[in-house]
Amino acid sequence: MGLLINIDNGGTLTDICVIDGAKVHHTKTITTPYDLSKCFFEGLKKASLALYGEERLVDLLLATDHIRYSTTQGTNAIVEKKGPRLGLILSGAGDTAALTRSAATADMFAVLVGDRVTAIDTGLSGEAFDGALVTAVNRLTNAGANRIVISLDGAGYRADEQRLKRAILRKFPRHLLGVVPVLCASDLVDDVEAERRCWSALINAFLHPAMENFLYNAEAILRDYKHQNPLLIFRNDGDSSRVARTIAVKTYGSGPQGGMEGARALARHYGFKRLLTMDIGGTTTDIGLVEGGVPRARRRGEVENIEISFPLAEIVSVGVGGSSILEVRDGAIAVGPESVGGAPGPACFGLGGTQATITDVFLLTGLIDPATYFGGTMKLDRARAEAAVQAAIAAPLGLDLPAALAAAEHAWVARIADSLIQFTAIDDDTVLAAFGGAGPFVVSAIAEAAGIRRVIIPGLAAVFSAFGIGFSDIAQGYSRVIGSADPAALDEAAADLRRQAARDMFAEGFDIADCRLDWSLSPDPGDGQGPHAWNPGQGLPAALAGAGAIVLELRAVRAINHARLLNGAAPPASPAGVAAARRLALPGLGAAELPVHKLEDQIPGAEAAGPCILEEAFFTARIGRGWRFSVNANRDTLLARDN
Repeated sequence: MGLLINIDNGGTLTDICVIDGAKVHHTKTITTPYDLSKCFFEGLKKASLALYGEERLVDLLLATDHIRYSTTQGTNAIVEKKGPRLGLILSGAGDTAALTRSAATADMFAVLVGDRVTAIDTGLSGEAFDGALVTAVNRLTNAGANRIVISLDGAGYRADEQRLKRAILRKFPRHLLGVVPVLCASDLVDDVEAERRCWSALINAFLHPAMENFLYNAEAILRDYKHQNPLLIFRNDGDSSRVARTIAVKTYGSGPQGGMEGARALARHYGFKRLLTMDIGGTTTDIGLVEGGVPRARRRGEVENIEISFPLAEIVSVGVGGSSILEVRDGAIAVGPESVGGAPGPACFGLGGTQATITDVFLLTGLIDPATYFGGTMKLDRARAEAAVQAAIAAPLGLDLPAALAAAEHAWVARIADSLIQFTAIDDDTVLAAFGGAGPFVVSAIAEAAGIRRVIIPGLAAVFSAFGIGFSDIAQGYSRVIGSADPAALDEAAADLRRQAARDMFAEGFDIADCRLDWSLSPDPGDGQGPHAWNPGQGLPAALAGAGAIVLELRAVRAINHARLLNGAAPPASPAGVAAARRLALPGLGAAELPVHKLEDQIPGAEAAGPCILEEAFFTARIGRGWRFSVNANRDTLLARDN
């Protein structure tokens, strides 16, 4: 088995995991948003250094079976509203009221489409139809559209859209300069809800160019380095596919989904009934839940509060992270949602930032050691951090520095704990998974504030979303809405979906006979029923006999090598090794010398009681009084609150 490489391209940092059997090497590099290929290959070079002890990129790529990659490029494009100018062709009178009925849809429509909307009468034929079509396309392109979406409604919308597309390609051949790409909503998704189908197509068309340009460029460079297999794009449905078989909208939120796939693996491996996930990065905290071994998801996901046709994990993003701005508003400390990001970053980075963040606070309390932070590769400026905290918190509240630090930490912890409580009810089965670069910092304090008594800090917490990507397979998904419960119609639709799957999996490099086919049926609209497992020829399940419409779904899967978690009996307990002592200012307790336990030095079974510090190259955790930790064979750390 060759190496597996997982890359999670975040807004501030890009995380890389290299999986070599049971061993995992990991590193980070600064994200370069102006050219994502730069941080992509810089990360690979650093990974080769971590693996071989010297930079040997070609050797790394020659030894690698698969590279799985997730990126925030799509998410950032939506948030920043940067993308192509879309033109939209509707049917009827071209009324957009249904597409803009909420503030979220109205704002997004103004950015993506604006006044570049036209309609066409699908009842026309011959020269009248051709003339209307040419007029519609010219109107959109003259208004600046450089991509056209066709989204019609009515019973025959699929056939009408395809007729329009064929006519456009005939009148505006692709070999001509200035011809704009055309996307039919029905090519993307089969959804009877016209507005949702249209929004899915618009968002996909908006994301497509930036994703396409960068990913094809990265794949071409990989080929130049003699990497043999296609670059695999990790999607927000938990699967991966090559660039040419990936829908752009499925890259939205794929980074947090990597964390959920890792959490699913942890929950199943350790038998956690309810695993509440807390992924704290520089700008946000992403919260999710794995219950019964399955991540909580919405059948119809949302992009910026706009419902789309595809399912998405139910992940709430809260504007609080390691780089969130701390300031006094109305006499109280406010945390975020504004962030200083990675540049200029917290004041202590010395890159021009002057606003206080929790990173500055943790440096001043002693939790962050400048000698070990970010693997010891980043210099931190304590004086700048102190100046920022004094100006933003201490002076406005009339506090001395120790009191200001304690108040800032309390506000940060409370904001996150309140968000956890709002997301789900906390019970005795709830275990908190803390990951992301800032997730472990004061996790026992957050858990205590939220009423949670058990915590897991993955050994790869700082790169956990990248690690989680490694549990994905190469797969494609399909759905078809069937208007009746006729078994013949069901089998006909199944045969058509199987033909599509055979075509797409062949393009992935596999024969459909070598793939697993997972079939399911659901009512549409959903009535609370989960999908029913099904196989062609079985007929309709009794539970769906009264459904007005049926959604047939197929997932074609080709399993590839995964990341692994070790099994085995629990190792005997032993005292955790102590690497050093560090003087910390503890909220409400004053200064104290705490033992520092280096995770890489611990043997399975190592345990210790708080207060203490647990540290790894890319994360630091302060374990509070009344908590005990133990390290297992996977180097995952389990925390438990004393009774």
